[in-house]
Amino acid sequence: MMEGVSNELTPDLAATIEAANASRDRANMRPTIDFFTDLLRQHPDNPYVQYEVGGAYDTAGLEEDAIPYYERALPGLSGDTRRRCLLQYGSTLRNLGRYDESLEVFTKACQEYPESDALRVFKALTLNAAGRKDKALATLLLVIADRVDSKDVRRYEAAIRGNAADLAGH
Repeated sequence: MMEGVSNELTPDLAATIEAANASRDRANMRPTIDFFTDLLRQHPDNPYVQYEVGGAYDTAGLEEDAIPYYERALPGLSGDTRRRCLLQYGSTLRNLGRYDESLEVFTKACQEYPESDALRVFKALTLNAAGRKDKALATLLLVIADRVDSKDVRRYEAAIRGNAADLAGH
């Protein structure tokens, strides 16, 4: 590793990443891709920069190009950034029709981050895309039963959970 180069997310690097993401144009991601690719040359082994390069390619619709960056980033990430990377990686695999791989990513991610409703929703999207509509609906029903705090949902929570179990084949 070059002297002065860190694999950590320093405050300066975090501020640089935040500024780049704040100024990106989702309709024209090329400048953002170029910026993060250049930043990666300065921080070649930094998982946070790897993740941002992958995310820029992904946002541009260049999912195939995003995958290796996500894969290189994941082992070095933790916390919320890791959760987001897992979500984006799994979603990208789904968008490319790689449903089994996507489902594997989401299953492990949901175990690692059981409180993440977004991971469960994106897992449901993968299940749906893979033709497993009953399990997709079951997953979404459980998100509703777990998170929607309304009188109506609470009244029928047992029925919602029972239907989810039936749909999931339990």
